[in-house]
Amino acid sequence: MSGDLGCLYGVGLGPGDPELVTVKAARLLGAADVIAYHSARHGRSIARSVALPYLRGDQVEEALIYPVTTETTDHPGGYQGALDDFYADCAVRLAAHLDAGRDVVVLCEGDPLFYGSYMHMHKRLAHRYPTEVVPGVTSISGAAAVLGRPLVERDETLTVLPGTLPADVLAERLAAADSAAVLKLGRTFEKVRAAFAEAGRLDDAWYVERATTGKQRIEPLADVDPESVPYFSLALLPSPLTPFSAKAVADREEQAGDGRRGEVVVVGLGPAGRPWLTPEVQEALARADELIGYGPYLDRVPPNPRQRRHPTDNRVEAERAAHALELAAAGSRVVVVSSGDPGVFAMASAVLEVASEPRFADVEVRVLPGLTAAQAVASRAGAPLGHDFCVLSLSDLLKPWEVVADRITAAARADLVLAIYNPASRSRTWQVAAMRDLLLEHRSPHTPVVIGRDVGGPAESVRVVELADLDPAEIDMRCLLIVGSSTTRLTERGGRPVVYTPRRYPA
Repeated sequence: MSGDLGCLYGVGLGPGDPELVTVKAARLLGAADVIAYHSARHGRSIARSVALPYLRGDQVEEALIYPVTTETTDHPGGYQGALDDFYADCAVRLAAHLDAGRDVVVLCEGDPLFYGSYMHMHKRLAHRYPTEVVPGVTSISGAAAVLGRPLVERDETLTVLPGTLPADVLAERLAAADSAAVLKLGRTFEKVRAAFAEAGRLDDAWYVERATTGKQRIEPLADVDPESVPYFSLALLPSPLTPFSAKAVADREEQAGDGRRGEVVVVGLGPAGRPWLTPEVQEALARADELIGYGPYLDRVPPNPRQRRHPTDNRVEAERAAHALELAAAGSRVVVVSSGDPGVFAMASAVLEVASEPRFADVEVRVLPGLTAAQAVASRAGAPLGHDFCVLSLSDLLKPWEVVADRITAAARADLVLAIYNPASRSRTWQVAAMRDLLLEHRSPHTPVVIGRDVGGPAESVRVVELADLDPAEIDMRCLLIVGSSTTRLTERGGRPVVYTPRRYPA
């Protein structure tokens, strides 16, 4: 095929609104050498009127005027013979431009290959010239949009029928359809409406004429005057799963909103940003009406103007939980955020404790897990949690230090790896040294200790020191410590330390 040949474009223009012409179609309309369009003998072309805003004004126009539309003809081959000769002649006319290297755009309402007039040129020319078909919004999509009703939902099927089918065939297929669209109305309208009635679907059917244009008309199919129906109209049987208009559905949901059931979902954000979120937590955050949490954690959730945010201080967990439950009792979908996992030294237990009060008995509470800080730090270091381990908080705000010390000693005697949360704060600076000294009573001074700080964040650092060298001055609230057991090993790979605890314990 010569590179000097022009290109043939079948361009779909959509259902009628020039703003529904695609960006690609608009570009081709403005760039083409030749614009071709079909029309009846009156010469008016709906396709050309839709394309007009995008035409340059100096392009060659080929008006492809049908010799017949619905009237009779004396052609020896009858109606179809007259059309076949017409299409053959049109193809010859367009081929002359293509042979001369001129690009030709053939206009088509809706989509070129969906009952489109362009397909007759495509069949005759596409095998001889470079060809591209540009899809367009179909009349069915336009009709469903202006009607405000879904075509199909879930596992429903959509049946598309031409009104030229026999009445009994139409009725049979309409009776079996979930949703249906019948095109090519005009003179077939009365037959089509009778078929809807015979199928028992007339009361659910709608008539849409010239959808998306200034001459658009929408009526129940049963109420339409047959004498007023043009060819560019269709009958639509929308999804039976939405038996209301879009506005009616919205109104119904708004009326039901005051009595809807709220819930509290306690979620874990993981140790840092969005990459650490689970899909389940992302979905809960997207559906929420209200977000509640410690301010810095709440800041990690991108703002959404539809949602109300309630940041609080870190020491008002019971009040935060009660506030969430009260909002849910009033019908809101409330998400309470925690860093890491909400069930590990976080908000899940606080919410459930307050939710046990009789006044919140009917409020649903769900807990969605998150990646813990211990898991995040362990993954950066290697696999220090590969065998039995325990998780402890050094904070003595909610329990006496004597209890903390007893548990450290018990874990050390049991030779468990320890994951240490809340090791220090501005007001607590001595517990790290006390923990180190308790552990050294039962653990080698060479035991590896992983210090993970801000893992997943911009200031992330992970270091490994020996237990005897653990310096409390280097530890703050943003750190998590993992203290190895007697079997935990420290090796080096690729120039960095790797810590792991074998799964097999020595006999």
